[in-house]
Amino acid sequence: MKIETSQLLQQLTAQVKNHMQYAESLEKQSEKSLNARITPDSWSVLECIEHLNRYGKFYLPEIEKRINASHSGPELQFKSGLLGNHFAESMLPKAKLNRMKTFKNMNPIHSKLDRNVLLTFINQQNKLLALLADAEKVSLNKTKTSISISNLIKLKLGDTFRFLIYHNERHIQQSQKVLQTTGL
Repeated sequence: MKIETSQLLQQLTAQVKNHMQYAESLEKQSEKSLNARITPDSWSVLECIEHLNRYGKFYLPEIEKRINASHSGPELQFKSGLLGNHFAESMLPKAKLNRMKTFKNMNPIHSKLDRNVLLTFINQQNKLLALLADAEKVSLNKTKTSISISNLIKLKLGDTFRFLIYHNERHIQQSQKVLQTTGL
């Protein structure tokens, strides 16, 4: 995938703003509806958001560290890497959502959660917006980040942003389905 860097950053920024607005709208929901499940083994709305918080806890400091250490200036185009593009594209929601196994430390099922989960997510999205703005000053191609499952694998910064934000989109859609289905 090839795209103008400014266009990619604008698209990702718009998505993050939408995610924040959605999380802010959840603050009006009752805790009962935020903790309701479709089935006993499915995630509640708060568990979906907590899952995203756990990924944010790894990726936001990682991205910040790599942007701050980068010595490469911005480029006009971003060209996705083979592995990074695969990871990012696999996160995009599809009509029939492909289920994925979640790593145990990232699985919030049956956690005792409250509205603070939403506040954490909103704060993380604000941080992500700041990082997207900072990314305008570095190369999304040459700046590399580690991934949560291995320090040995590095992705281009642009692919890391895509993966993280597409992953957020995936679970936000999942949480919307929970709200619609439970109808509380």
